[in-house]
Amino acid sequence: MNMERVKEIANAVLYEGYLLYPYRHSAIKNRQRWTIGVVYPREYSEANGGIEPWTMQTECLVLGQEDANTSLDINVRFLHLLMRKAMPLQGTTPAMNDAVDDAARPNHGSVAFTPDAWEEGVEREVTLTNISLRELVAQPRDVEIAFPAARMVEQGEHYGMAAEIVREQQSIAGCVILSATSLGANLFKLRVQIENWTPGTGIITNLHQAILLHSFVSTHALLRVQHGTFVSLLEPPESLQHVAQQCQNQHTWPVLVGEEGECDTVLSSPIILYDYPQIAPESAGPLFDGTEIDEILTLRIMTLTDEEKQEMRQGDERAREILERTENLSPEQFMKLHGVIRSLRPVGETDMM
Repeated sequence: MNMERVKEIANAVLYEGYLLYPYRHSAIKNRQRWTIGVVYPREYSEANGGIEPWTMQTECLVLGQEDANTSLDINVRFLHLLMRKAMPLQGTTPAMNDAVDDAARPNHGSVAFTPDAWEEGVEREVTLTNISLRELVAQPRDVEIAFPAARMVEQGEHYGMAAEIVREQQSIAGCVILSATSLGANLFKLRVQIENWTPGTGIITNLHQAILLHSFVSTHALLRVQHGTFVSLLEPPESLQHVAQQCQNQHTWPVLVGEEGECDTVLSSPIILYDYPQIAPESAGPLFDGTEIDEILTLRIMTLTDEEKQEMRQGDERAREILERTENLSPEQFMKLHGVIRSLRPVGETDMM
């Protein structure tokens, strides 16, 4: 099992839609990010009619032995959002910034310094290792999720002007509940529940962007078994189809990951995938925008104006990396993005109808 490749797949899920073309704060659609795999606080969910989910549940089948040393490693991963604000550095006035080239600023009219607020994501991971399957059958296990509030201040630049960059993060809390049920003949149903218990959120109503700072975003889980195998829920053996259909997955979609035929790792994803998803080898790096292809996004980035590119550079660090990587693509690397044939098969009569 190549865990580096598995983590690449998991990171593609983690950052799906993290930044949307044209990768600028001023773009309207970048104000509506964070729509995938969100686990909201329970207080908020219940105060708003339970429409927004406060729990995510994975159920999958494991072939192992209760009386042997079958064990599990489980990684629950999500983004913990923070608010990044750029403010004039104390003692700095607009007049002190007059020497800055106007092209280095976004089109904000005659305002010399416009405070800017922007959401960023911090990777969070709860790792559980060597969990005995036998012990989970006998007793479910609860594991706390807890990350405190934080405030970080640094000096930097905001569109070429001296600025104080403030990053503020709200505390979040919850739990991971693990359990297993024996279905006989060395077959088990594994359940992983992820719950958000962040307190004090019931008063937040109709403020979707505000509640995201208290939520788990792009939530997913990596499950790995030792001395056992997972059963594909998409293509289970005929003898297990009935029990596979009884697995209840809420807001997530478990698939096998790794090399074709390997059955020791599952990615429980908020995005619908097939078994054994892969990162295209032609891709030069992540572009984050949902449901787009690399060639189209690369061409669009190349057509941005100098002012748009400058705003992209001054925004999120990952946006700057995308721009620099795109501008440094060689002709050979770009041509690799222009389609590829993975396999060929004979054309049958049904194909010609």
